[in-house]
Amino acid sequence: MSDEKIYSRIGVIGAGAWGSALANVAARAGREVTLWTRDPAHAQDMARTRANERRLPGAALHERVTPSADAQDLAQADAILLVTPAQSLRAVAQRFAPILRADAPVAICAKGVERGTNLLMGETLAQAAPGCVAAALSGPSFAHDVAAGLPTAVTVACEREDVARAFCASLATPAFRLYHTTDLRGVEIGGAAKNVLAIACGVAAGRALGASAQAALVARGFAELRRFGRAMGAREETLMGLSGLGDLVLTCGSTQSRNFALGHALGRGEPAPAALAEGAFTAAALVELARARDVDMPICAAVDAILAGRMSVSDAVDSLLARPLKSEG
Repeated sequence: MSDEKIYSRIGVIGAGAWGSALANVAARAGREVTLWTRDPAHAQDMARTRANERRLPGAALHERVTPSADAQDLAQADAILLVTPAQSLRAVAQRFAPILRADAPVAICAKGVERGTNLLMGETLAQAAPGCVAAALSGPSFAHDVAAGLPTAVTVACEREDVARAFCASLATPAFRLYHTTDLRGVEIGGAAKNVLAIACGVAAGRALGASAQAALVARGFAELRRFGRAMGAREETLMGLSGLGDLVLTCGSTQSRNFALGHALGRGEPAPAALAEGAFTAAALVELARARDVDMPICAAVDAILAGRMSVSDAVDSLLARPLKSEG
């Protein structure tokens, strides 16, 4: 990628675990990075300790990462990684829209559907920051793995291929491999749907339903994801790739996934974690979008019913097992 455009100054909005890990990735790739947090005390603490013990304990911040709580420090960034929760993306984008350079593309690193509008993240960004070039970074990646420099592969999507390729060239390291696509919608759908399906797999694990049930849920969940993706105009190869099947496999079997951990707690009859996972907010919107397009998503619908209190975990499991026999597809 030596001939590709490089974004030399990268701003990371959001100093959670994933934002800090991506800031380190960009710095390892040779970029100058500003890592923004809304909390001045947090920024000062990170600058003093050269770590983010609050959100990513045990991982040092790279020397080229500059923590900041001043939004103006991102005004000269060549590109932005927007690493905030899906449901706060609109407000954060509106705050930064007047500050960022007009030609600085924004790679969305949240996965979800906005509640109330049922918009994907790229659509939300388009409303909040008109004229902004939206991209998305997604794939099977845990923050602690990336921070530790373990091998990871993700996808960057943008309708402008040159922008997607430039993000890949700017962030690539020997341990962090990126693929590019122009199928922004497909990448966003894969990330949003897999979060809801990971909750279902967590429920099954919490109920100790066994490895066979886990495998069946992943396979049938992926069938739901593909049906929904096709109805929404996603490309088949995107859904089969890192940001679809790859991310689904990762998050459906590990308590490192907050979505899986949420489902696991529900399956065990325990209180939901205080910090709800993205899938908890996405489930209802995803099911509404599917119904509007006459797409059958029984697993996602069951997750939505459990989260909304319309159905117990036991009843949801029974309802899925009692579905009519049919051909696989």
